[in-house]
Amino acid sequence: MRTIYEKNKMNCPLKVFDGNGTVHIDEKTIHQAKTYCSMPFVTHASLMPDAHYGKGSTVGSVVATQKVIIPAMVGVDIGCGMMAVKTSLKSEDLPSSLKAMRQNIESLIPHGRSDKGGKNDMGSWRHHIPKEVETRWNQELKKDFEKIGEKHPKIKKSNHINHLGSLGGGNHFIEVCLDLENSVWIMLHSGSRGVGNRIGNYFISLAKEDMRKHHINLPDADLAYIPENSSYFWDYFHALLWAQKYAKINRELMMDRAITAVRNSMKIPFQITERAINCHHNYVTKETHHHQKFWVTRKGAVKAGKGDMGIIPGSMGAKSFIVRGKGNVHSLQSCSHGAGRLMSRNEAKRSFNEKDLKEQTKNIECKKDFSVIDEIPKAYKPIEKVMAAQSDLIEVVAELKQIICIKG
Repeated sequence: MRTIYEKNKMNCPLKVFDGNGTVHIDEKTIHQAKTYCSMPFVTHASLMPDAHYGKGSTVGSVVATQKVIIPAMVGVDIGCGMMAVKTSLKSEDLPSSLKAMRQNIESLIPHGRSDKGGKNDMGSWRHHIPKEVETRWNQELKKDFEKIGEKHPKIKKSNHINHLGSLGGGNHFIEVCLDLENSVWIMLHSGSRGVGNRIGNYFISLAKEDMRKHHINLPDADLAYIPENSSYFWDYFHALLWAQKYAKINRELMMDRAITAVRNSMKIPFQITERAINCHHNYVTKETHHHQKFWVTRKGAVKAGKGDMGIIPGSMGAKSFIVRGKGNVHSLQSCSHGAGRLMSRNEAKRSFNEKDLKEQTKNIECKKDFSVIDEIPKAYKPIEKVMAAQSDLIEVVAELKQIICIKG
């Protein structure tokens, strides 16, 4: 860990977990983090080794604030995170071709995006909402969503139940993996989908409007904040909690369907042998650190308190890791959420072609066409270096290698 602090410019030091320079974090990203460290209510900030430039704040950051939340720092994929289960299957139990298993998973879980996310979006339940999705919506999400919508009607106009149990696109994925003992794992990555996006964008707009109304000058317009004494602060916080709950349920529903798809692809029965890990990496909580209570925003970071279980995935052609937190106080008990991008999506599309993708995803059953070039492994930092840079934050419990990868 290294510390950056510029007296009279920064309200708090910036802790950078880059293995003392062994993992590259560019100056644009460092500058963005220093910018929000200059704000008077930011009391702690850390950059994880996967940190890269983002909208409003760095992805791969942990920020503590007093009496305010910055909506763009949370982002619009509220509650995005990971889930993984270990099965009793071994690699030798799997069929020689994994194509049918991939297709079975794809057939049971909506993924991707079309129709600009509208009614005919391929990544939603277009024609029929499954019974288990409807049940969990009605029992666990509908009532509070209606309360949110009564006060903020614009949030009602979103994909909500029809996105529940769906993957999305971008870096969201479903994978079948092997650990070092050749045990089979199922792992996935997604969040609060269209409704979380609507909640995030809606409150970002309100915060920006308030800054203009009160003539508050900010170092970056995307750092517009909502103070606790605002008329809608608690509306936002409760909407955040709801979206985080939605994201967790979304992953659980997908995992159930992914397990069913794998069962349908096997000739032998199997069991889930370890309790599922289900963790957010885009979210806000109220936490106590250094004997004080703060709002802690993790944007692309996982809670890694002592004993906390987490998941750190690499790119679609690399390794992933199941980890246990060490409770490091300098990172506010956090670790990275992945490998972190080296290139923007557009830069990756300009730099690589389908031949490169096929080479970098050799022996992995996945899409190998231009639609996923932006997720090509070399657009990401080497996961081994990222893991080495955070050895003070976590210990590795299991190392996984993808054999099936489904991207939206």
